[in-house]
Formats: sequence, structure tokens, C-alpha cells
Amino acid sequence: MKRAQFLAAPRRKQGDRTDRPRRPGTSRHRQDRRLRLPASLLRRLRAASGAFVGLAVLGGLAAGCGIRSTSVPVDAGAAPSRVGCVLPGDGETAGRGGKGNLPVRVYLACGKRVSPVERHVALPDGDDSEKLPVARGLLNALQAEPDSEEESAGFRTAVPRDLKVEGPAEGDPPGALRLSSPLKDLPSFALAQIVCTYADTAASGSDRSVILGGPARGAGDGEQLRRYECGPALRTSPEAAETAGTPA
Repeated sequence: MKRAQFLAAPRRKQGDRTDRPRRPGTSRHRQDRRLRLPASLLRRLRAASGAFVGLAVLGGLAAGCGIRSTSVPVDAGAAPSRVGCVLPGDGETAGRGGKGNLPVRVYLACGKRVSPVERHVALPDGDDSEKLPVARGLLNALQAEPDSEEESAGFRTAVPRDLKVEGPAEGDPPGALRLSSPLKDLPSFALAQIVCTYADTAASGSDRSVILGGPARGAGDGEQLRRYECGPALRTSPEAAETAGTPA
């Protein structure tokens, strides 16, 4: 009878642990505990993990490109200018003009200043030591448009094409030059070009100053003459021509 009861009892299958109570410390018990974390905390943990991975990727890209990190700002300076205001072969005597013309330095506008270029200028008939023929020849050179090399280097002219120059009017000091336009009506760059070009030639005085004025209407009736010098302030800041000069 006992043998029959023993055989009738169901045998427990190997691995069947459904009827066993869970013990603290098992892997499934630990998993259940992790799942009980608040949802807000889980979101913050995922966000922090994503940010860390992003920083690591960026750091790897920077290292791969050879970029060295720095904790201080770096001043790279101003962007280099493409215009150097210098002609190829500057200083040589291969200026514009033909045989028989004299090489002279003519000041053209370039960027925010006026700079010299060499040109061969045909002076009018007459004594080259006289101011007026020299002044007229130089004015013609200033009114000419820059050639291709000058234009590529950034040079331009601001001198009006219809501007004329005359000698001293009655009552003016010797060596004075009067322009056909009032000085206040000239572009500041044009006045700086004229002053600096004349200052290097016989159009200036013995002290290399230039006496200029506007048109004369009659004896003693004209724009007041002013004496100019081609100093660093005028060359580097042509706007100063509007207030430059002293009464002559």
C-alpha cells in the first residue's frame, strides 16, 4: 500500500523552481529592485550618459584633426589684406610713358592712404624748372586712370578729370598755384594726391611745401591761399586734407 502511494505521487521536474520562494540577493531579485527606480531619475541618467558620449565623440574628432584644445581665447589678429599697394618691380624705371618722358613719383589713392607710383610724364613745352608747366604735366598724370597693374594692386585716382591749374593771380605770392575748383569742393583724397605729388617736384617751394588756392575772380578777390606739406598724417589719413594747411 505504501509502495502504491509513493508511485502515485507526482515527481518534481528538474529545474522547476516555481514553488520556491525568492531569496534576497538573487539576480532576479536585484532586477526587480532596479525597475523600481523613479522614472524621472532614469531620464536624467540617460540624458547625462548621452551628453558624455557626445563630448567624447567631439574630442576624438578634434584630436584626429590635429586641433589642440586651449582654455584661453586666442587673438589671431586682423584678416590679411589682399591689396598690398605695391606694384611688381616697384622701384624700377619701367613706369608708364614713352621715350623722352621723365620718371616722376605720382601719388595715387590706395586703401585708406595715398602711395607713390612711378610714371613717365611728358612735361609741357617750356622751362622745366618753372612751377606751372611742371604742375600741369603732373596734374594730367594724376587724372589718368590707373593701368592694369596699378588697378590690380588697389590703386585709384580721385582727381577730377576737368580740374585745371593756373599760376599765381595778381597779389599772390610767387610760386602759388590756383586750381579751377575751390579747395573745399575737392575730394580729400584728390587734394592729398595733388599736394604729395607736387611736393616732390619743382612745383613746390624750396621747403617742399605747396601753396594752393581756388580760382581767383580778380585782383585780391579769390579763395585764400593755403600752404600744404606732404607729411605722414596727410599720406596715411587723406581725410585730414580738409583741415590741413596754413594760411599763406
